[in-house]
Amino acid sequence: MSEPRASGHGRLLTGLAWAALLLALWLWGREATEVPATTWPATGDVAAAGRPPVRELPPPHAPLPGAQPERLAVRAMGLSAPIEGHGLTPQGAVEPPAYDRAGTVAWYRGGPQPGSLGAAVLVGHVDTERSPAVFYDLAGLQRGETVTVTRVDGSTADFTVEDVTVFTKDRFDAAKVYGPRDATRAELRLITCGGDYDRTRREYSANVVVSAYLTGSGRA
Repeated sequence: MSEPRASGHGRLLTGLAWAALLLALWLWGREATEVPATTWPATGDVAAAGRPPVRELPPPHAPLPGAQPERLAVRAMGLSAPIEGHGLTPQGAVEPPAYDRAGTVAWYRGGPQPGSLGAAVLVGHVDTERSPAVFYDLAGLQRGETVTVTRVDGSTADFTVEDVTVFTKDRFDAAKVYGPRDATRAELRLITCGGDYDRTRREYSANVVVSAYLTGSGRA
């Protein structure tokens, strides 16, 4: 995402009008084109690629009581960023942080709180016209790495990354991206733009989606 490149609806794909959109996509029945981001070609060509060896992951932690998120930390990315609660744009997209706060992450406040039951959604810019943004290195995360959300009640929710996937915009599958994989878990999605930048349409061709689930908790 470069600063003059696209409006908010062109950057973070529409799809968080939860029930109606998920139902429509299930009925639509299209398959998402997806590859692990660790093997994703820089050109945005999402041809089939071999998946890395499967890494054993820890068991899930029981979901936590609800509390709003305050800060996101990803040690593998050297990331520590504030979290803001956001709604939807008029076009139905998750409203991203303003460009003068490109180091900030937006939590979709209409969905679950990180650490509570369900799949919480955090979105952020990949870049601006002048510099990388908060999720610039998101595609480089690996299975098994830890993502920590500090919450306003002083608790921390520790998530383990299951996978990093690229969904092309024309075959974006909202059910896979936003829906929980296991209805008994607390899950997390980190989402930013990826693929090629189309200067004519002024938008990126794909989204990078990190899927993680709660595996621990502590105090900030």
